[in-house]
Amino acid sequence: MCGNEPASCRYGRDSVTNGGLVSSGGRSTEGDTGPLTGFTIGITAARRADEFAALLERRGAVIERTPAIQIIPLADDTELRAATEKVVAHPPEIVVATTGIGFRGWMEAAEDWGMAEALVEALGRSRVLARGPKAKGAIRAGGLREEWSPPNESSSEVLEHLLAEGVDGVRVGVQLHGATTEWEPLPDFCEVLREAGAEVLPIPVYRWLPPRDTTELDQMISQIINFDIDAVSFTSAPAVASMLGRAQDTGRLDALLESLRTDVAAMCVGPVTAGPLVALKVPTSRPGRFRLGALARHIAEEMPRRVPTMRVAGHDMSIRSRAVMVDGELRPLSPAGLTLLKALAQRPGRVVSRQALLAQLPGGGEDTHAVETAMARLRAGLGDSRMIQTVVKRGYRLSIDLEYEEGENT
Repeated sequence: MCGNEPASCRYGRDSVTNGGLVSSGGRSTEGDTGPLTGFTIGITAARRADEFAALLERRGAVIERTPAIQIIPLADDTELRAATEKVVAHPPEIVVATTGIGFRGWMEAAEDWGMAEALVEALGRSRVLARGPKAKGAIRAGGLREEWSPPNESSSEVLEHLLAEGVDGVRVGVQLHGATTEWEPLPDFCEVLREAGAEVLPIPVYRWLPPRDTTELDQMISQIINFDIDAVSFTSAPAVASMLGRAQDTGRLDALLESLRTDVAAMCVGPVTAGPLVALKVPTSRPGRFRLGALARHIAEEMPRRVPTMRVAGHDMSIRSRAVMVDGELRPLSPAGLTLLKALAQRPGRVVSRQALLAQLPGGGEDTHAVETAMARLRAGLGDSRMIQTVVKRGYRLSIDLEYEEGENT
């Protein structure tokens, strides 16, 4: 059926939904209207998660929230203090500021340590490069002035700029995003500089660690693998790295990547955040501007385009991870009913046997009466029993309209 349609037109092979239209925060979106009505979106942000959730819920989304990282308070970070002391004692020729919040936090931590004045004086002797406008604003707020900033807020542009002018023998301080992992983009940045002959001083402002309790992160990984959410959003590369690392530690990395490459959309705030996923050949989507509000708008515009609308018995129907829309109306279905509907939608217009449908239901078993019971409830939930046709002695089929079938075959 799908042809070149987005991967999300494959309706969760072997998926089992947990049902319900209630966000993890307890707010139901049933009855809300908006471009994200019926969609379930995962949020991995550790910062501004409430604000981001509100932006998506306002557009009708159901939210699953799981901070993928914990951020170490800067004033308590011994690694940052050690790096700051090195900068003060021997200022690097070049310092690269990658984020505004990180640079401001560095200044605030130095203030707590009684080192702010010495740090500003040291950086005043360095050539300071800003990755983007937020980093530039933080530099100026600290009483400093950046020498250069790339037009597209890209770390790769900063790297190209440095390599073009030559860094052999040059001491370069680089503000990192967090802990060093194989999926963290900036360690690669540092390694390229080292290979070009630079002496690199990593500055780990707002260092991150995986969450102390990984229960919720494990649950979100399971939801992605089981196609129980429609999209997962990332607002920082460390959040991506943390999820990938946890999936690897629990032996589920391949399954996670398969889901992200097919049915579950990876929505990233910008190219740096998307970097670890792109390196693993996971398709990502991001807004033109690297801002939280822009990401919320992008998700609201993109998700409806990813879900095909089928014409079924005279109705427009589209299936989400936990819900179905019929003629623009959200229809409540039981987990078993939605599972059966997804199984039928994998073969639209074709007969699916009772045994095949039984294998999709939680618990399986041998009694096809469970299929008949769930099917009756499904038909009632859809609001028109004609949308699913019983084929005597064979099974059931989704009543795809002829013109839809012809369109799919062209």
